[in-house]
Amino acid sequence: MDLALWLLPALLLLIVGIAYFVFASFLFGAGYQPAPRAVVSAMLEFADVGPNDRLFDLGAGTGAIIFRAARERGASAVGVEVEPLRILILRLRRALGPARDRIEVRWTNLYQVDLRTATVVATFLWPEAMVRLRPKLERELAPGSRVVSHWHPIPGWTAERSDPALRVYLYRWPGHPPSPSGAGQP
Repeated sequence: MDLALWLLPALLLLIVGIAYFVFASFLFGAGYQPAPRAVVSAMLEFADVGPNDRLFDLGAGTGAIIFRAARERGASAVGVEVEPLRILILRLRRALGPARDRIEVRWTNLYQVDLRTATVVATFLWPEAMVRLRPKLERELAPGSRVVSHWHPIPGWTAERSDPALRVYLYRWPGHPPSPSGAGQP
């Protein structure tokens, strides 16, 4: 009897927690969907992320992009997230994982973060968010900065490279040549 009294509230709490994790992100402006491993690999490869980069992941979710950028490519990575449960997950992953000295987690709205130090910006946002983000990118990005997006392109920008199957798009701040390493070449 005591077990049943404990089990029901625990089960309800678990259901509420799962529902929150899946659906709460809609309250903050975008649905949550983790980027598949192949997509994260393509995004990091397209943007030619390396040790000299400062990558900002706008809407970092649970951190697939920032942790791989820091761990596998030696980049400095900043995860920007507004949803509290995902912030907790990001902070725990950072505290317990490798490369924590190269990872920063910011609990803020992506439209309020200063992107002037970014060399790479990664996004997996809805079309409306991409429309709102474009003027910010144009205002704050340094010449030659790369933007890599999954699923939705940046309206009005021409991708330097894309993968239609994975729906990954690479942009370089318009009018600047590719890096000497050949990143971004089709």
